[in-house]
Amino acid sequence: MFKENYFNKIKELPEFLKQTGGLLILILIIISSFSVLNIMFGEGDELVKKMKLEEERKAQEKKLSQLISKLPSGILVTFDGTDHYRLTDDVYEQVCKATKLIPQRAIMGANFLNFRAHEIYTINGNKISDTFVEWNTEKNKCFAGFTVSGKNVGVNESITVSGEALSFLSTGIDTRVYFIKNF
Repeated sequence: MFKENYFNKIKELPEFLKQTGGLLILILIIISSFSVLNIMFGEGDELVKKMKLEEERKAQEKKLSQLISKLPSGILVTFDGTDHYRLTDDVYEQVCKATKLIPQRAIMGANFLNFRAHEIYTINGNKISDTFVEWNTEKNKCFAGFTVSGKNVGVNESITVSGEALSFLSTGIDTRVYFIKNF
């Protein structure tokens, strides 16, 4: 009987109040559903930190890309005495941080000074396991290197060859390590 009286009172309400009440109930259901989902699956602060780091990385990448586009195409060196474009110390650091590629030419040049690395490189079909280009703040120099491994051909040995990146090749789109001094 109580239920019938309650439903009759609801039926007697104006249509506007029924629709508004229904809308409010629907909004409360949606908000509570998202609240429960956020509690269960939301990363909150952690996600915001990741997004900020990604934005900073993209901003830095854009800044370095603008720098690279301003450099002349060709060989960029860190020392005097050549006809190639000489980098200032600040630009040298920025180019080092922007460079990710080590072409075959630089790898082969550095390999000649390490016979075992050259041997493994040749045995494994000229495959490089890993490359790196990094700025050393203590020495204010750019270091580049690579790792060759013979694991894919049964040689249980890995050798890392590294040295100072003395010159870079600017293509106008990116920069690449041109010469690694590893002696």
